[in-house]
Parts: sequence; C-alpha cells; structure tokens
Amino acid sequence: MLKRLNDPQLGREMIRKVRERAARLTERLGRAVTLMEVCGTHTMAVSGTGLRGLLSGLVELRSGPGCPVCVTPARDIEQIIAFARLSGVTVATFGDMVRVPGAQSSLERERAGGARVQIVYSPADALQLARDNPRWEVIFIGVGFETTAPLAAVSIKQAAELGLTNFSIYSVHKLVPPVMGALLGAGDLKVDGFILPGHVCAVTGSRAFAFIGEEYGIPAVVAGFTPVDILDALYVLLDLIQAGDHRVVNGYRWVVRDDGNLKAQRAITDCFYTGDAAWRGFGVVEGSGLFIRDQYAQYDATQKFAGAGPASVAGPGLATERVGKSTTTGGFGTGDFLEPRGCRCGELLRGLITPPDCALFGGKCTPASPAGPCMVSSEGACAAYYRYVTNQPRLPGVVNANSGAAGSGAGCRKVEL
Repeated sequence: MLKRLNDPQLGREMIRKVRERAARLTERLGRAVTLMEVCGTHTMAVSGTGLRGLLSGLVELRSGPGCPVCVTPARDIEQIIAFARLSGVTVATFGDMVRVPGAQSSLERERAGGARVQIVYSPADALQLARDNPRWEVIFIGVGFETTAPLAAVSIKQAAELGLTNFSIYSVHKLVPPVMGALLGAGDLKVDGFILPGHVCAVTGSRAFAFIGEEYGIPAVVAGFTPVDILDALYVLLDLIQAGDHRVVNGYRWVVRDDGNLKAQRAITDCFYTGDAAWRGFGVVEGSGLFIRDQYAQYDATQKFAGAGPASVAGPGLATERVGKSTTTGGFGTGDFLEPRGCRCGELLRGLITPPDCALFGGKCTPASPAGPCMVSSEGACAAYYRYVTNQPRLPGVVNANSGAAGSGAGCRKVEL
C-alpha cells in the first residue's frame, strides 16, 4: 500500500484531476478556492512537493495552527528559558524549540552560555536521560498536540513506577479541536474548506471535528501525509465544496477511526486534565491545554520548580510588543507576554496572511536569523515557504518534504518518495 501511496505516476494523474476539478470550481466561484491545512507536516508536504505552485491560481493553501512549536506563546518560551538558567537543571526538548527566540535569549543562547539543554526525540528519551543521570534534574518540555501527549503520559507513569525523583515535565501540550472552534468563532477567517491532521485525528477520532461542518458549514477532510493522501483529500474536498456538502469526511480510514484511539485517550486523561491555555496568535483558548493531574504533581515542573518563573519578559534585546495576557490554568499564573516587533506569526497561524505578507519575511527574518517561531520550526509555514516555495513547481516524487531532524517531534511522518 505504501508503494502505491508514493507512486509518482499516480500522483501526476491525481494532480491532473485535482486541477480539473479546481478549475471548474474556480470558474463557478469567480476566484481561487481557499483551503487551510491544519498540520505542520501538511504545510511542509504541500510546499515540498510543489503542490502550491502546481495549483497556483486555482487553489490557495493557507496554513493554520498546526505547528506545535509555533503556537507555543512567548510567555512559555520565557518560562522554558528560565528553567534552563536553574542550577542543576537539564532542559530536554525537541530540536525546534532550541532556536525559538525569546525577548532576550533562547535555549540555544543559554546552552552556549553553559546551560544544560539536551535535544531529545521523545519523552522516553528524556526519561532515560533522567535515569542515566540521577544527579541531574531533567525537565522535559512537553510541546505538542494529541499526538505527543499520550507519550508524555506514559513517561509520567513510568517515572512513577521507577520511583524517579529527578524527572518532570513542563506541559504545554495543546488540543486541536478547541483551537479550531476559536479560529472559526473569531469570524475573520475566510476559507472554503479544511485539510485536517491525520495523526491528531488518529487519537481524537474524526468525529471530534464534526462540529466544523455542523456548526460552521465548512467541509473538511482528514488526510494522511503522502502526496497521494493529500491529493486525494484535495479532490474529495473540492467535490464537497462543489456539491455544497458541509460534512467532515475521513479520508484516512486505514489509520483514523470515528472515535479515535481509546487507549491513547485514556492515557491522556489518566495523567492530564484540560484547562484554558494560551496560544500564540490566539490568546487564551478555553479548554485547550493539558495540565498534569495532582496525583502526579511531583512530575509537574510548574509545581516542582514553583517560583522559577521568568524574572522579566521585558527589557533590552529583541524588540518586542505587548499583544495580550497569558492566564494559563496550569502554568505560573498570569502575566504579560510579548512578541517580536513586526512579527506576524500570530496572524499567519490564524490563516489571515501568508508568509510573504509579513514585512520581516526573508529579510529581517530568515532561518539563520529567525524573528518568530514560524521561521524556526521544521513544521513552520515561514520555514516551508522560505525553503520550498519558489517559481519552479515540481511534481510529486522528487522531494523529501520534511527533513528536519529532531524537529517538533509531534508524531508527524516524513513525506519521502
């Protein structure tokens, strides 16, 4: 099956059919069809395979809040940096987080200054790091969505079973359905349909997103991650739009069930409770965060290191501007959070702009010198545009769309032909 899903000839034939269908729909609408991919891996895939260019003028693909590193707000970035400054603490994190700039520093800068920052590929790696180094306090930065939260939950349980006392997690895990509700409820997003993240839906189930069609009248398709998967989702989505059908269709049935992975859901609820969480670009979204339950408080970095919050998020360094209040239920309480001045990552994550619309893109903000997380993360839309979007459309079968080693670790699959 995988060979078929990666068949370049099949991909070319499907592109032809998608373009035909998109052309008919574009003619009817009098404009290009606008779709949003709600997954950083899809963002990389549609850019890396050249789909954006091949569908140019027919389908505009916008990125949404699907990159876990990108949606982590500035307040949490400052907190993570503050952890790295604690004596005797090792911060274990996915690679993308290391270079995300804070107001004055980053984990990369802290590491250069002597802080212990260890890149890991999973919570299990962080747990092993704690076992191997009993004199270190290891804090795992729990960034991710429903895909990584079960693994973090398992690591908490294993730590408890092992009686580890030097391991904890700073949970900034987030839930996708609530932010989709916030995105649609804001009323300023203009899209004709959504491509939903197959890996998140594998845990939540496709039914968790049914409200998109039922309450907002917008169709959506759950998609896998090979080019053929994505093209199939586009074809079905264009068909739904043409027919005025607002259903949420599961196009990834060999992986995603209607009710999702119940075992993974139980692992999450055993260790985490849901609360309000801040998202970059969105502010606080009700019921969108996962926080460690009291019975596992000894593994909750916010409780274990209470009082170790960032001393200040203002001051010299990267120019910033105040954008809102952070009031996360399970974090270090309320506080202002700042964004790099001129950075439009927040608008990008809400699908209001594309990367080239930001004045910093490609100038003051590049992968070598990022102003915001969307240029840092291997799943970030700005990084995808900067790396892949050129004037040279390509056919599927010629590119690895996600080669970011030790990236966000959000459980995403590499798209590789």
